Amino acid sequence: MVDSSWIIVHSKKKTKFPMKKVTGIGGVFLKCKDPKKMNEWYATNLGLPMSDYGATFDWRDVDAPEKKGSTTWSTFPENTKYFNPSTKDFMINYRVEGIEDLVQQLKNDGVTVVDEVATYEYGKFVHILDPEGNAIELWEPVDEE
Repeated sequence: MVDSSWIIVHSKKKTKFPMKKVTGIGGVFLKCKDPKKMNEWYATNLGLPMSDYGATFDWRDVDAPEKKGSTTWSTFPENTKYFNPSTKDFMINYRVEGIEDLVQQLKNDGVTVVDEVATYEYGKFVHILDPEGNAIELWEPVDEE
């Protein structure tokens, strides 16, 4: 059995180090021609509980039921610059732990880090690109207990 608190990094030099990583999906974001109409369609046809910012699904951590979390589904105007430099029509937000250490390791491994870690009252964020140019938002949330 592999100890999941350790990860093997494949780069020019193989190293073994303790590191936090993705803990879940924080959100799914879509570019749309008409975000309001899309929100209405998803609410009517699939029952998504919409607010001004999309749908939020609250849940509890299976290993620590006292910890609350959330996952967001949200639409953006098709001309949003929020996904830049990606030209794709979607972005996935991953929940992570230890975002500063993770960003440093990603930089060391040659991953494109788009911006610096930004801190807000609800968590820390940074954006990266995968090898195919898909925008990925990393989020270290401040979960409610």
